[in-house]
Amino acid sequence: MKPKNFRSSALLFVLLALPMMACGLFGIGGDGIPSNAVVVNVVANTTAAPWLETAVTTFNDSETETSGGDPVFVIVNAVESGEAIAALQDDPSIALWLPEEAVWTDVLADDGDSSFQNDCESVAQSPLVIGMWREVAEALGWPGLPLGWLDIGSLAADPAAWNYYSGGTLGQSFKLGHTHPGLSGSGASTLLAIVQAAESKTDAVSVGDIGQPIVQASVGAFEGGVTWFSSSTQSLATTMAERGVDYLTAGIMYEANVAQLGSDDIVAIYPLEGTFMAEFPACVRDSVTTAEREAAVLFRDFLLSEEGQQLAADNGLRPVDSNITLPATQAIDPSQPALVFDAPSTASIFAVQELWQEARKDVNLVMLLDTSGSMRGSKISNMQAAAIQFVSQMGDDDYISLIAFSTEPELIVRHVQVGENRDKIINAINDLRAVGDTTLFDGIGDGAALLTETTLPSTANAMVVLTDGQDTRSYRFNSATAMQEALANNATVFTIAYGGDADEQTLERLAVQANGNFFVGDEASIAAIYEEMSAAFGGSVGVGR
Repeated sequence: MKPKNFRSSALLFVLLALPMMACGLFGIGGDGIPSNAVVVNVVANTTAAPWLETAVTTFNDSETETSGGDPVFVIVNAVESGEAIAALQDDPSIALWLPEEAVWTDVLADDGDSSFQNDCESVAQSPLVIGMWREVAEALGWPGLPLGWLDIGSLAADPAAWNYYSGGTLGQSFKLGHTHPGLSGSGASTLLAIVQAAESKTDAVSVGDIGQPIVQASVGAFEGGVTWFSSSTQSLATTMAERGVDYLTAGIMYEANVAQLGSDDIVAIYPLEGTFMAEFPACVRDSVTTAEREAAVLFRDFLLSEEGQQLAADNGLRPVDSNITLPATQAIDPSQPALVFDAPSTASIFAVQELWQEARKDVNLVMLLDTSGSMRGSKISNMQAAAIQFVSQMGDDDYISLIAFSTEPELIVRHVQVGENRDKIINAINDLRAVGDTTLFDGIGDGAALLTETTLPSTANAMVVLTDGQDTRSYRFNSATAMQEALANNATVFTIAYGGDADEQTLERLAVQANGNFFVGDEASIAAIYEEMSAAFGGSVGVGR
């Protein structure tokens, strides 16, 4: 059995550190805060970020004051609901929280902090939709033929059926993307929506419903088509739009994310079985000072004002003020959805996260680590710590191979299942030493060949490549042939340029062509990069039991 989700806050700390020091996410610098201001620290879901970016600036410029005559200054950081749980507990100065749904305040309360449960008010709405390329939707009969959760799960599980509809012109398989259910509320809602559809229910499903065989089969079929997991719907939507239909056929996101793309190329599909509606409750913390509470309410009142609600509509969110409407476009339909699921319970969220760990496709990963002489010192020790954390978050049933490349690529660990070998893998990473030249291209070629040899129908191939320099010694592969080898086995490749001397051009080109991500990292950010990759591979990050 795969491990359950456990909280990991390394990336979250990086994301939250600056805003909590009053260097706001939206360019609101510390120098702009009046010396006597009541500062309202806000954590909000990323889908609301474009709205809040404008709203915060407008509100702060208004010089609103508390009843005591002190100016109010708001600082907002956009963090997904599951990812925010640790920060809300660690930082008592956060006065206002805007998750997607109120159930996330129950999740936080289940973890021992009930301070956000008593004063919540919805400030905007957005339904969970299937963001799909228009040409794909039309090939499936949209808009005349309604589409649903189970439809796309079936297409993802059956390449022959997908080929029938696509005519072979839209990729060999139906590729899905959704957010990580331990980090993002939309990820948990996606899985719960599959359960609701499989059970043909609109009222909230129970833990017992989630355990039904038909539900497990439906979630398994759906997850079989998922190629990667994003940390947020905003990132999922923008990456899908940038990379095109060959990268993702469809992604589960909010209607607002589709609207914010400002294009009709990706359309919102409102599943015929129903969907969840994000309510974006603005919840004031009980334990903040009287002045902070008053200031937080003043900002919430602004969000609910005619001006604030119009800004919400301008940024693709549905206003809660019925006098302001979200305009229809060719990409979205404000008259939908016809059916809305009831909000889930905390127990259902935890149960569906556990089901997901069972249902998600296992990973067959080759990790390539540069151990050349230039990695000596803190560089290699920081890399080792990040890689070890990554391995600790992999599922028991995932597979890993480890290649260290310096003067020659060396196969350290060959295709072992992580669960029973986790300590062995971690010890092997700890034993790495930095010496010699850099055979980057030979390492990539050998890693790709190993993936081809170890491919299983039940696993998804992936490769992680980290290097701090240019290739100095490869003789069996060059840049072109190494990339050709890597692209031959349908692997997702993540690359990390570790420092300013790395071959960024080759690494970025490889990641983009292999449907992965390219990172530029240093010793300070390497842990956060590995944390993000862990989320993309479905690692045990975020909130859960």
